[in-house]
Amino acid sequence: MSGRGEIDRLVTLLGRLPGLGPRSARRAALALLRQPHARMLPLAQAMEQAARAVRTCSTCGNLDTTDPCAICTDPTRDAGLVCVVENVGDLWALERAGVHRGVYQVLGGTLSALSGIGPDDLNVQPLLDRIAGGSVREVILALGTTVEGATTMHWLHERLARFDVKISRVGQGVPVGGALDVLDDGTLAAAIMARRPA
Repeated sequence: MSGRGEIDRLVTLLGRLPGLGPRSARRAALALLRQPHARMLPLAQAMEQAARAVRTCSTCGNLDTTDPCAICTDPTRDAGLVCVVENVGDLWALERAGVHRGVYQVLGGTLSALSGIGPDDLNVQPLLDRIAGGSVREVILALGTTVEGATTMHWLHERLARFDVKISRVGQGVPVGGALDVLDDGTLAAAIMARRPA
């Protein structure tokens, strides 16, 4: 079929995105192709600009156009209260809910022997450096309640226990097996407000 190579490539690339299977990818490609000047070209331009401008914050692991990110440099945030999350999606979910006015540490994953993710693969050192610097008084472990999340919380708790810092974890509201970035704002708020010692 002549002329379909570009369309097939678009569908294949869209299908690699989380949450888009082959049918959803075809529908998205068709919507873009039907209005290329209104949808596809602005999307392509925004993606190119984001690819050039967005970087990982060297302090917390967030994604932003500045390093350190806007959260880390915001003087109204409580730098003594650090919320540890698995990924940037979890950080964005907590920010959307507006329940945390401290700063963050994005681990970039959780410990998982099956996936080959060990302690050296997690972005923990910047957190340890901040705590050692004496500016942190509490660390909130806001990881999902999966087996991997629980394992990672236990490992982090052991690493942080040697410091003079309060360690808490999110409380009620986070279901077993749940991920933070899919929870509604009210559930996230309840989880943060009901945190308890880890």
